[in-house]
This record gives sequence, structure tokens and C-alpha cells, in this order.
Amino acid sequence: MTKSLIQGFLSLFGVRLSRLPTKEDELRNELRKTIWLRNIGIKTVLDIGANVGSFAEWSFQVLPDAMVYSFEPLNDCYQEIMNKFGKMPRFKAFNLALGDETGQLEMYRNEWSPSSSLLPMAKLHKDSFPFTEKETIEKIHIVRLDDIAQQLNLDKPLLIKVDVQGFEDKVIMGGINVFSQADVLMIEMSMEELYKGQLLFNDIYEILVNLGFQYRGVTGQLYHPQDGRILQADVIFIKSSLVSQ
Repeated sequence: MTKSLIQGFLSLFGVRLSRLPTKEDELRNELRKTIWLRNIGIKTVLDIGANVGSFAEWSFQVLPDAMVYSFEPLNDCYQEIMNKFGKMPRFKAFNLALGDETGQLEMYRNEWSPSSSLLPMAKLHKDSFPFTEKETIEKIHIVRLDDIAQQLNLDKPLLIKVDVQGFEDKVIMGGINVFSQADVLMIEMSMEELYKGQLLFNDIYEILVNLGFQYRGVTGQLYHPQDGRILQADVIFIKSSLVSQ
């Protein structure tokens, strides 16, 4: 009754009360948006560039029967992932970066950890997002995905997610055999240079199309805070054989 009275009063001013969405509401909405993905029957997820495990957590909710392998080179982020999910039976994490070589590299560790990269940050990134200006150097281990694949049980259908801040082509080239076997890709791609020397959307698109994938849309976009132009997008590709089914 009280809510009705309040709503009646506020409606005089064109205001309408609505219930804030709960976590259960958000999960139901996310599940509705991913019916197509669950229908594919994904059995394995490669979470490349895991940071603190947001995508792994999403995978557990959307694809509860899938095995999730996370790759994260930053030590503190890796430890946070392990603290969250290390005891889960269908999860394994590696304190590694993936690329087109094996060894040790210096990583530009950003104060805002999701912006950390193996490539130096471009001026556009720093000017657009000043809170990412501060960075230090952290030595990390890097391997080729094709070399470490023998340690993984890559049951198909296979989903590969890539969020590596401009290092996408190196990850793909070092894992060309595994990527060729994938069924779904979710990959962050840049429209403008946010990291020095990175390949942009058109170049990554061409690589993936040549591997037999088709572009299917985006799930999120990063906009320039001043003029609103699109800088990055989380892009979905599906193997052409699945599109025709």
C-alpha cells in the first residue's frame, strides 16, 4: 500500500518507481542472452588474459559443465584467481602469458591491472584514461599455446576468450593449431592504437576469417570519454561450420 501511495504521488511529476535488479535477475538475463552459446554445448574454455577471474566466473555461471583453463601472467592477479577458484574441480590456472615465443619477457604492469600489457601503452590510451598513466615493469613467463596444449584436455566444442591488450596476433600465431580447432572466439579488438605496434580490428579480422571463422557481433564496446568514438570492442567469432547448422 505504501509503495502504491508513493508511486501515485511521484507519478504526478512523471516519476516511476522500479525495483533495482538483483544478482539473480542479472544472472537470469545473462542466461537468456547466452542460450545460443549453451546450445553449442561448450566443453572447454580457454580464458587467455584472465586478470582476476571475471571471465572464469562468468563461465562457471553460463557454462557450468565446461572445463575452464585460465592464463594470467601477473603474480598478484594469478594469486587472486587461485584464492577464488583454485579448489574448483573443473578449473585450472597457469601463471603464464601466451604469445608467439617461449621464455621471459618484461610486462608493463599498470596501476590499473586490466590495462597491463606486453606492449608499451600508446598516447591515446593515456590521454583518454589518465588513471592508467602509472606503470612498472614486471618480468613474466611466456609460452606458446600450441606448446602447452598437451597439458590440457581440449574437449570440443571449444571456446577461446582473448583479452591481452594489443597482443592478440602474437597469441594467435603461437596457438594457430589450437585456434584452428576452436568453435567460438570472444576476443577484445581495438579500432585505434591503444598500445604501440598492435594490430587493429581489420588485421585481426582477416587472420580469423582465414582460419575459418565468421564475425557474429559484439558484446561490449569501449568509448572515448570525450567524443564517444569506439576504441575497443569484445568481438564474437564462430566457426563457419557452426553458422550453417
